[in-house]
Amino acid sequence: MKINIAKISSPGGRAVNDDTVCTCEGRKKAYVFVGDGLGGYAGGQQASKVAGDVLMRAGQEQSMLLRENLVAAAVQAQEAVLELQTNTSGNMKTTLVYLAVEGDCARWMHIGDSRLYRFENGRLAYQTSDHSVSQMAVLMGDITAEQIRFHEDRNRVLRALGGESAKAEVSETIKIGRGKTAFLLCTDGFWEYVYENEMEQTLRQAKTPEEWLQAMEMILKGRVSGDNDNYTAAAVLIHKVL
Repeated sequence: MKINIAKISSPGGRAVNDDTVCTCEGRKKAYVFVGDGLGGYAGGQQASKVAGDVLMRAGQEQSMLLRENLVAAAVQAQEAVLELQTNTSGNMKTTLVYLAVEGDCARWMHIGDSRLYRFENGRLAYQTSDHSVSQMAVLMGDITAEQIRFHEDRNRVLRALGGESAKAEVSETIKIGRGKTAFLLCTDGFWEYVYENEMEQTLRQAKTPEEWLQAMEMILKGRVSGDNDNYTAAAVLIHKVL
C-alpha cells in the first residue's frame, strides 16, 4: 500500500492565518490534522496549533484506530485549549478534523465545520456532517446540503474545542479496499468555494495529491472576491495493490 500526502494553507484575504495543518507519515501509517482557529486576535491561531500538536503526538504514542484513544486525544486537546484561555484571558477555540491510517484501515473524527471527504476510485463515497446552525437547517428540511455554502448562519458552529460543547464525532473503522482511495480534509474557507463534483473531477485528472490540491486551489482563487477567509486542505492518496 502506497500513501502520498500533500497540504496547502493560506491566509486568503485576511492578515492572519488561524488555520493549522499537520501531517505525519511513515511506512503504512499516516496521521493528518486540519483545524480552523476561532477568535481572531484572541488566539485562534494558537488554539488550532496546540490542538494539532496534541493530536500528532498522540499518533506517535498509540494506535489511533481505537475509539477510546481518539476520544482521549480529543479531550487532551480540549484541555490544552482551555489552558490557553486561562493563561491569556482569551476566548480562542478551534474546529478540527483528524484522520488516522494504519495498515489497511482508517478512522477519523471531527468537531465543527472542518470536513473530511472520502473518495473511492474517483467518486465521492462519504463526507462528514458539520456541527453548525446551517447543518441543523438541513436536518430540519429548511435548506438543502448544497445551500449550506450560501446560508446566512453558515459560520455559526455548534461545537468547537475550547467551547462548552466539544464532543468529538468519531467514525467507525473502515477497511481500505483495492484500488485508489483518497481523503480530503479541509476548513470551511476551502470547501465553501470548491464543490463536491469539482473535487471528483480534479481528483480523476490528478496523478499526485499535489496536482489535486493545485487544481482545486485554482478553482477557489477564481471564485474569491479578495476578502475571503483563510483556507487549508490536506490531500491523502492511497493506492492499495495485492
